[in-house]
Amino acid sequence: MPTTPDLLLHEVARWAQRAGLPLEPGRLDLVTATANHIQGVIAVLRELDPGEAAPASASPARCGVEEGRDDAAV
Repeated sequence: MPTTPDLLLHEVARWAQRAGLPLEPGRLDLVTATANHIQGVIAVLRELDPGEAAPASASPARCGVEEGRDDAAV
């Protein structure tokens, strides 16, 4: 599985600034860790073969609704 190099703190700070998202100094570590986790998940998803999964039309949409529950709670 190919790996994506982790983002560095200064890269995340630069991207946040470019996007107009002010980051408090104490949040930079958490945001960087979250961004690296998301990149890891995306890397795994990119490796999946869509041919291995049944099309969405093959099963009824559930949308988080449990049997016997008709309210919006999930």
